Amino acid sequence: MKALLNKEFKLCLHPTNLIFLSMALMLLIPSYPYYVAFFYTTLGIFFMFITGRETGDVVFSALLPIRKRDIVKARVVNIAIIEAVQLIISVPFALLGAKINPYGFNAVGMEANAAFFGLVMIMFTVFNISFIPAFYRTAHKAGGPFALGSTLVFIYIVAAEGAVNLLPFFKNCLDNFDAAYLPLRLGVLSAGIVIWALGLFAAFKKAAANFEKVDI
Repeated sequence: MKALLNKEFKLCLHPTNLIFLSMALMLLIPSYPYYVAFFYTTLGIFFMFITGRETGDVVFSALLPIRKRDIVKARVVNIAIIEAVQLIISVPFALLGAKINPYGFNAVGMEANAAFFGLVMIMFTVFNISFIPAFYRTAHKAGGPFALGSTLVFIYIVAAEGAVNLLPFFKNCLDNFDAAYLPLRLGVLSAGIVIWALGLFAAFKKAAANFEKVDI
């Protein structure tokens, strides 16, 4: 597995996987739907799959004396690392953005607080469980799976931002930095972490099962 991860990092990463880390700067925009910043993470993951297809990575990996499921596992771990790094890098920008916001609040979407990051992890889960298994049904067609994943992500973004404006619980308890509601926001963050981890495992299991059926 260590050798496969080295291959992932050295041969499979697309430049946008690193470039899009800079989208954390979008959290400094005073009023903005901050979920969009993390959509670029999923776009970079899509580019990574496209690059792997064009360079013959899937065929090369399948010729190695390893199990197909290990190929999928290495890719899923790579995705998990990309998403986790994006989240970690974004935290200080979220804190700074809240401090320097001239309006004092996000007039367009949810505040970039602990609950927001938990909801972003759920957004990543929506993408992971739709895109990854769908790609490994063929192991070469990425456009359709990404169209599915990105459509579901944008539906999720609309629903999440809509909840802030329509549901009192979201607006009053989650969309703020009030210390009184910190336990609730941390609870949403914790739930997001658990859902993200379980989603990655589910995506791996389904993708591995799909890939086993592919005749390369």
